[in-house]
Amino acid sequence: MNNPWKADFGLMLVTDRGLSCGRPIESIVEAAAAGGVTIVQLREKEATTREFVAIGRRVAGILRPRRIPLIINDRVDVALAVLADGVHLGASDMPAEDARAILGPRAIIGLSVENEKQAVEAGRLDVDYLGVSPVFPTPTKTDAGAAWGVEGLWRLRPLVRKPLVAIGGINAQTAARVLEAGADGLAVVSAICSAPDPGAAAEGLRRLVDAARARRRAVS
Repeated sequence: MNNPWKADFGLMLVTDRGLSCGRPIESIVEAAAAGGVTIVQLREKEATTREFVAIGRRVAGILRPRRIPLIINDRVDVALAVLADGVHLGASDMPAEDARAILGPRAIIGLSVENEKQAVEAGRLDVDYLGVSPVFPTPTKTDAGAAWGVEGLWRLRPLVRKPLVAIGGINAQTAARVLEAGADGLAVVSAICSAPDPGAAAEGLRRLVDAARARRRAVS
């Protein structure tokens, strides 16, 4: 695996071609990278393996010169094929321990958690961050459990020491509250993929992330 630099989970773009308004996902990624996303998760639920690998290699070619990590949703085999920096796993995917054994100690491994019990258990695993999913109800996560809400994030934060990346209904209107509740990063789908200007959308969200970090440094 690649990942020669420390990952920054502040602003993660999660791709969705179905929400990209007919634009190539590569153009969305390139604009978002210019706008300030810190990591990209390539999610392709409908693609064949061959297509997924081809897209992954093109996206990796965009991100690698910018030193922005690429992780692959679900598919450890695709991550290996495209020399991605890691994977994001759901509850029904390969166990995190097996993914770590295959991908190695330098790979970024994220794991979705849908309730406090899952989160506490996942906090003991060799993963790099927990994807808190979904924070708000969202059509992009129809198979997920009940929404955490901001209150759920507040309760979860003291229970785990892993970085928390919030996903589900995250946009410019909800981001500040989510960060204030203890999320270390934001994972966004439609707020960037469906935006008229994905680069500007990413830039606005990145400003919110940076502002939240500045506030934390000021009180620490």
